[in-house]
Amino acid sequence: MWYMIHGIDRADSLAARQAARPAHLARLQALAGAGRLKLAGPLPAIDAEDPGPAGFTGSLVVAEFDDLAAARAWAEADPYLAAGAYARVDVRPFRPVLP
Repeated sequence: MWYMIHGIDRADSLAARQAARPAHLARLQALAGAGRLKLAGPLPAIDAEDPGPAGFTGSLVVAEFDDLAAARAWAEADPYLAAGAYARVDVRPFRPVLP
């Protein structure tokens, strides 16, 4: 089943996010390598591809897990959460319709 993981950044999270980014990306690449990642990316704080010092408000990941508990466990182990970039994560079942 697919799950949406919405990581919500705390205020002034850019430095913590940058420090944890390599470990965060490695986990996403592992999901992609296993064929379980549908999409992932940051949510810029402003209407710009590169928000610069404005930073990000969070991230969105859509990935396949065995169940909600497994998706939550994966989300709770995210390096962004451990580094304090995320204030919290929201995990919900997701049903792709398009494309």
